[in-house]
Amino acid sequence: MNHVKKYGIVLVFVWPQLGFAEEIDVTMHYVGPTEGQVWLGVQQGIEEANLQGGFLGQKYQLEVVEPEALETTDIETVLLLATDDEFTMKVAQTDKYAAVPIINLNSTSDKLREACLPNLFHVTPSEQMRADALAQWQEKNPDKPAKAQSWHQDFVKFAARQLNSRFEKNQGEEMSDDAWAGWAGTKMIADSVVQTMQYDAAFMLNHLKTDLVFDGQKGDNANFRENGQLRQILLLVDNDNKILAEAPLRGFKGGLDSLGKVTCK
Repeated sequence: MNHVKKYGIVLVFVWPQLGFAEEIDVTMHYVGPTEGQVWLGVQQGIEEANLQGGFLGQKYQLEVVEPEALETTDIETVLLLATDDEFTMKVAQTDKYAAVPIINLNSTSDKLREACLPNLFHVTPSEQMRADALAQWQEKNPDKPAKAQSWHQDFVKFAARQLNSRFEKNQGEEMSDDAWAGWAGTKMIADSVVQTMQYDAAFMLNHLKTDLVFDGQKGDNANFRENGQLRQILLLVDNDNKILAEAPLRGFKGGLDSLGKVTCK
């Protein structure tokens, strides 16, 4: 048992398998643009992971890989992709990465979900999820146009206000859907390491499929469906960029699973 005292608060950590003093170095690999909102979200996730990890003997780093260099790169924990659908599908079907979790940060393609690849996870909501959210809204509000988003800079519930504030302070921009996906895909890996004290790719793949409990600041602990899609609420926004409601709306059966396909069938 180890005690860390800071500002009069005693935090107690019990890790008999490793001990507090043993350091963990986790490298996440990333293929995608090194500018724009997805990139800023990934950076925010790494920064928060290291802030948390600083108390736990953990260090996180991001290694950017050029697409042509991926074949000769060994992935120890996770591969984050912000690429086109064809490249994402090709990588996920490569034998070398069969036991590696591959996280899609940007594509909303239903076809990627329908492929139901066992190592491919989707953080951003699918096209079908967004369409179902809009259908629910229009059924109850036929005269009020809206669009479905996974995030909004004015979202305040579930500690979203604090995440928006941290992001804008650190990255100099308001957080968008893409930024949230980049942050969430990175942070869920770091949180999983904190929870399990393990980080090899094969273990992480199984953990994401079966045991993930992730607080994405959107209410309800998020986990992945059979088809690799992350369960999550969506925000319905009007033409003036004001939040109207959260989907799923009350009265629709299935809760979060009323948005998009759930299984591989």
